[in-house]
Amino acid sequence: MDGFKAILKSKAAELENSLEELMELKEDELAPELSEAMRYTLLSGGKRIRPILTLLTTELLKGDYQAALKSGSALEMIHSYSLIHDDLPAMDDDQLRRGKKTNHLVFGEAKAILAGDALLTYAFEILSELELEPAKKIKIIKLIASNSGMLGMVGGQTLDIDAEKKELSLAEMQKIHAAKTGALIKASVLSGVYCSVYSRTEKEALQKYAENLGVLFQVVDDLLDVTGDTEKLGKKVGSDQKLDKSTYPKLLGVDGAREAAVEYAKKAKNSLAIFEEEAEPLIKLVDYVLSRQH
Repeated sequence: MDGFKAILKSKAAELENSLEELMELKEDELAPELSEAMRYTLLSGGKRIRPILTLLTTELLKGDYQAALKSGSALEMIHSYSLIHDDLPAMDDDQLRRGKKTNHLVFGEAKAILAGDALLTYAFEILSELELEPAKKIKIIKLIASNSGMLGMVGGQTLDIDAEKKELSLAEMQKIHAAKTGALIKASVLSGVYCSVYSRTEKEALQKYAENLGVLFQVVDDLLDVTGDTEKLGKKVGSDQKLDKSTYPKLLGVDGAREAAVEYAKKAKNSLAIFEEEAEPLIKLVDYVLSRQH
């Protein structure tokens, strides 16, 4: 795992450089404080799991790495916008993110909303400039738009809000999380596929991998909200219980949720069997997500 952590560190550094370059201040910048609010969350660290998935998938398929780096950067902007909006008082009302005050506590609610809006729209400007053949570029833009919007992440967030203080079945909860968390993870993997030349079998295998990884990520997230440490997580634990949300530990118990996490990890790994040893980095990423403490 130490060797894989070095790979993660290297990929994260590449992404940090890419994000820094994309957020460089321009002479004709309209609203400097808006850029400051965007940078505050976007460049505040984080695991960069989603864009790393895009890079590792592209490497597996020997695709266009520079296009993947740009696509991954755009995905991270969309993820960051969702965090800013999630933390708002009208949503989860959080005060801590990645060990720092949440965006709205620093810049005010209105500026935080606008910073999220600006990150989302800038992401699609970046995607429009990908140096890929037009058909591939359009495929990536449509993929990310559909998985970020009403049929993906935003739709899932809406269902999550509606489900507060309600008893959900496991199937109902999985439907929410497949959209809220899983959709952007699926988009991250498939963006790497679309930056490459691929077969139908390869795409289907990687999509199954992404779907199982998305559930695994959510199960571990739910467990950390119960068993994690605020200092390690960089955000307060217990927020799910405070909002009375349905979670895997609540429905299955902590031990049952841990067993479910192991099962989804196994399914994710097994879906990559057709790639044999070449899929080792993506397999190691499953173990990393399963064992993460933050």
